[in-house]
Amino acid sequence: MSSIEDVLAPANEEGTRATILRWCKAVGDTVVKDEPLVELETDKVTVEIPAPVSGTLIEVLKPVNAEVSPDEVLARLRLAGDEISAPPVAASAVTSDIEGRPPALSAGGTQELLSPSVRRLLREHSIAAGDINGTGRNGRVTAQDVTRYVSQPRPQPARPESATTQVPHTATQVPHTATRVPHTAIRRRIAEHMVRSLADAPHVTTLFEADLTRVLKHRALHAASYESRGTRLTLTVYFISACIRALRAHPEVNATFNQDEMELHGDVNIGVGTALGNKGLIVPVIHRAQELSLFDIARRLNKLVEGARAGGLAPQDVRGGTFTISNHGVGGSLLAAPIVINQPQVAILGVGKVERRVCVIEADGSESIAVRSMCYLTLTIDHRALDAFQANAFLKLVVETLEQWPDTAEPLHD
Repeated sequence: MSSIEDVLAPANEEGTRATILRWCKAVGDTVVKDEPLVELETDKVTVEIPAPVSGTLIEVLKPVNAEVSPDEVLARLRLAGDEISAPPVAASAVTSDIEGRPPALSAGGTQELLSPSVRRLLREHSIAAGDINGTGRNGRVTAQDVTRYVSQPRPQPARPESATTQVPHTATQVPHTATRVPHTAIRRRIAEHMVRSLADAPHVTTLFEADLTRVLKHRALHAASYESRGTRLTLTVYFISACIRALRAHPEVNATFNQDEMELHGDVNIGVGTALGNKGLIVPVIHRAQELSLFDIARRLNKLVEGARAGGLAPQDVRGGTFTISNHGVGGSLLAAPIVINQPQVAILGVGKVERRVCVIEADGSESIAVRSMCYLTLTIDHRALDAFQANAFLKLVVETLEQWPDTAEPLHD
């Protein structure tokens, strides 16, 4: 039996490329089976690759920032117990990125491995794990601990008085130099994905306006109950529920366009665009949403959004989406068009900011003026797959569902 074990990049179901983000071990280090060995970053998630066997890391074949393909050899391990000395590795071959590798210190002083999301947050904010009191199991530092630590105000060091007196006054204007920030793997993949989507699919956008007065009334009635059961009832939950109903009534919108056919999906798997600040955007997916109650949708959505922002999503959490919602209104945007379609899907819903507006209301054959909670909804479609008639029929049903929302806690998807 060979004494050398290859470490392979995992297979990828959707063909997404991966980049070496960080090596957790350096050449010569001893590793234990299933211990984190290397982190890969894709346009969707960070994947931690464990050691396949116990042994010694004798060769690293892919440096940090190198792109890798599925099943490509990343490194080699010598099995534990093998007495044959490892061949020397040239210093110029590959430099492992092991910065930010220090383990967390628990309350009892025991070193524990940090999760990828925690290591990333510590690296980004230049914080040592030992400075934070961990609240996880056995005192382990969690992503929430780091976020809480960063958000706490800390006194700024006082500048020496001499620093202000020694700077000479001059009228000469010194030009500021530009700063170059390398693209992250996520940003590069987003750019490629957006360009490819616009190049392949003719985008057309239809615009409707929705009255959310009844939705807001329902939310006011039931938000406290949801909170008591451990989840938040956000407006996005209502948009997801309304889309489920419309997608079941118009399956051609819940589809993939292929050269010779349209693939109508049996399950409604709704992705929700989630902003990660300057890092980019990720789209976690609520799978089989047609089987979920309103409360289940809320719970699943909250879990996915929290996982996305903490860097804790698994690959399956971002795969298999059949329709996407972009709630750009949370940032104050009233209207965004066209919103680029998340290929290979054929449509994407845009949700604008909810604001109070004066509207003409028709009731019992008469008209009146009232102040209502309104928002703009857009549906951008792949015009190869859908026409305006289908887009308008879909979006009309979404609006009707929202405007006729019942007071009951759990409306059913008919």
